[in-house]
Formats: sequence, structure tokens, C-alpha cells
Amino acid sequence: MGKDNLIIFDTTLRDGEQCPGASMNNLEKIEVARQLALLGVNVIEAGFPVASPGDFEAVSQIAREIRGVTIAGLARAVEKDIDSVAKAIEKADSPRIHVFLATSKTHRDYKLKKSKEEILDGAAKAVAYAKRFCDDIEFSPEDASRTEPEFLVEVVREVVRVGATTVNIPDTVGYALPVQFGELIGQVVDSVKGQNALISVHCHNDLGLAVANSLAAVKAGARQVECTINGIGERAGNAALEELVMAIRTREDFFNINVDHIKTKRLLSCSRIVSNLTGLVVQRNKAIVGKNAFSHESGVHQDGLLKKVDTYEIIKPTDVGWEKTDLVLGKHSGRHAFIQRIEELGFQLEEETVNLAFQEFKKLSDLKKEIYDDDIVSLIQEQFHEKGNVRYHLKNVKANVETGVRPEASVELSDGNGGSQEATASGDGPIDAICQAIDQITGIPCKLLDYSVLSKTVGTDAMGEVSVQIQNEERKVWGKSAGTNIVEASTQAYLNAVNKLVQYRPCAKGSNEP
Repeated sequence: MGKDNLIIFDTTLRDGEQCPGASMNNLEKIEVARQLALLGVNVIEAGFPVASPGDFEAVSQIAREIRGVTIAGLARAVEKDIDSVAKAIEKADSPRIHVFLATSKTHRDYKLKKSKEEILDGAAKAVAYAKRFCDDIEFSPEDASRTEPEFLVEVVREVVRVGATTVNIPDTVGYALPVQFGELIGQVVDSVKGQNALISVHCHNDLGLAVANSLAAVKAGARQVECTINGIGERAGNAALEELVMAIRTREDFFNINVDHIKTKRLLSCSRIVSNLTGLVVQRNKAIVGKNAFSHESGVHQDGLLKKVDTYEIIKPTDVGWEKTDLVLGKHSGRHAFIQRIEELGFQLEEETVNLAFQEFKKLSDLKKEIYDDDIVSLIQEQFHEKGNVRYHLKNVKANVETGVRPEASVELSDGNGGSQEATASGDGPIDAICQAIDQITGIPCKLLDYSVLSKTVGTDAMGEVSVQIQNEERKVWGKSAGTNIVEASTQAYLNAVNKLVQYRPCAKGSNEP
């Protein structure tokens, strides 16, 4: 008997983007969707179309441009939301409407103030209504892991009866434990045996168990897992796609299920792209894609590795993208070689973006002797930041630092209307002075919550990747930039974050969380 295929449902662009400060502009979302399609995921949940005009347009554009993969949009169990999703995904190769409604006693009594009968009726009516627009309908009983099992089974059977093709069981608040969750999924799977319905799971990481709970569900019969790149998402995040896939592939003997459609050599590049575009840094000891994932310092470990690799490594680094970065381009390289390399890295860019990135590549090649793949990726991703609908662009920055003298910085910004503004400020350090000067120009006072610099490549001329998190009133956003000039990269990262504040649009009222 052949192995079942596990459907990988990626929600980086929906639940992942709900992570505070992780919002992306439409160009960035399209690029992430393209990379997910190249990775081989089965379903991309592109967003929550009713939340804002920007989210609707992003989902619509992804549905039009990304081929060969199912494109899903999220909707509450109300006709307005379902209408919005249906319109947004109508051009998709394979459209899916994902409807959710809370079922737990806590949500019924305090959030929805509805009886079990009303929940059953509302879920059935929403699925039946969605079925008018497309055949592929997914239903999620929100907070399923805290719902009475017998009622959960009743809801599942009812939505399948009216046409749901996938029923997703969310551990919405990360409450479940693996053995307990596996038993629950087993009950749900048994309840729909013989019917044309697939059981899915969507686990949150509040107790650090999202991947463990998802794997327990797969063992119990779930055949779709909802996850995100790097595990990003609401609160402590979601199950990490890269960890799920590699756990199943590495322990194929235990799970007996197929994930061969995922091109695992793209996991690392996908992780880095999402990290760069969201501004969320991957911790060094993160499984699979963290910098220390395949590093060994212990003498005993090193000795074992030299004798036989699998004494201390159960995954080949090359299987997930950790290949030695070779020098492929330099200052004498031409445009054709540059284009060929960015295509090999998985990017499909408009001519304007290629031209801008190539100009920056030439500038960088005058500063660096060795150009690495990570340098090229950073240059390309800078263009996504720049081409987004941003108000302020950096024209010039100058910082004066001298021992015993309070640092001072001057910043000049263009305002998107053909004009420019300049300000000078002092601070505790050069970065603080730069931030103060930008605040003067924009009139948006911000508090710098987090500032970090990581080396993207090797050598004293390495590209430095700067990540910042800033806060204005109740809003927190991330910004990111990279360059050999850390002062300039820091300025650009702060400015990227400020531009996100300028672009801020509030979401539609109501829960956006299965």
C-alpha cells in the first residue's frame, strides 16, 4: 500500500503576517508567495481579504500571478467576508475559501454569546454559502482543542455534510499536549471515515509544542498541516514548516507519509527571504535554518563527525540549503551573469527591479572583493522595500563621532512629492542621533525597542544586516536593511520601519484567528 501525501498549507502571508510588526507590502507578499510556490507547498493562504483594501489587493494579485498551487483566503462565517474572498481568489488556478467560526465554550459564552445550536447552524450556512463560489471549501472550528470533543465531532460532521472538503482543527491558543491532541484528531478522523473530507491541523506555539502537536496529529491521521516559514505568527507563532517537513522526512520510518513534493534545498533561502522581508530575525539555535543548526564546537562532537558524519548529524546540511557559498560574481561581471544568478536563486523580477539591483551590485562590487549569494539576495530585497508604496526615501546621512563629544547626525529625506527635508540632531550615539533627526523630519516620534546587526557574509567587508523594531503610540513595526556601511544600513532600516507606520491601515473589526 502506497504512502499518503501530506498537504502542506502555508499561512505565512496570513497568520504569519499577524505577528506584531511583520506586515509586508504587496511586492514583498508576491515575492514570498513565489518562493513558497517554488518550495512546493500545496496551499498558500494569501491573506484575509475583508481586513483592508491592501489585503484584498494582495490576495487578488497573488491569485492572478502564482500558478500551480491552491490559493486560499480567510473569511469569518459571514456572507460579507465570504464574498470578499470569492472575489479576491476568482482568478486563481485552484481557489479555496477558508471559513472559520469559534466552537469552544469559552468563545461561545463570552465572545460570540451563542448557543451550540446557533454555532452549528451558522457553520453549516456559511459553508453552504461559500460552496456557491467554489468547490474547495475549508472550515475551521476556532479553539477546537478547548471544544467539548463530542460537540466538535458534531460540528465536523455537519460542515462535511453541507460540502466542506477540508476540516481544519486549530489549537488556537497553543493549549494542547501532543498525546491528548493526537487522541482528539483520531476521534475526528474516525468521525468522517468514508466521506470525501480531509482533516487538517493548525497549531500555535504558546507552550512551544506547535510542531510536536502537529506531528502527533499526522500520526493520528491528519493529512494537511498548516504552518509558516520560521514558525512566525500570532503571539509565540505557528508550527514551523521547515521543522515539520524535516521531522517527517528524517523519521519516515515512523510517520510513513510522503512530503517529497517539498524541495527542501530551498528551505534555507525561503527562511532568509521571509526573515529579511518581515524584519524578524531567526534565532541562532533555531532548528534547520538557524546559524548554529549544523555548527559543532565540542571536541567529542568534532571527533565523531570526522570519523562518521551521522554520529552527530541526522540531516545533511546540503539537503536543506546549507551549501558552501561560492564566489560567483565580481566587479567585472556583466548584467547577463547577474540576471542568470538571481534566476538561479529563485527570483523572477521585473526589468526595472533588475536594473536597480544591478546598479547596487556594481556599487557593492567596488566596495567588496568577494560577492556572495547572500549579498545578492540582500540587494534584491532592498528593492522590494524601496519599490513599496513608501513616503520617505533616504537621500543622505552624515554622522559625526568623536571621543568625549556628544554624537551628532544630519539626515536628508525626499518626501515622495518631489521635495526634500533635512534635520540635524544629537543623541547618545550616532544611531540615536540619526533616529532623532528622522523623527524631526517625519513628525512621528518613535521609541527604538530593538536594534541588532548580523553579519550576512564573511570578512571585514561583510554585508551587515540591521534589524530594528520601533514603537509609535500602540503600534510596533520592524524594519530591516543591509549594507557594508552599517550607519547607512541602520538609517535605512529605521526609515523602512517609519514608512510602515505611515502606511498603517487598521484591520477590519472581528477575530482574524482560527
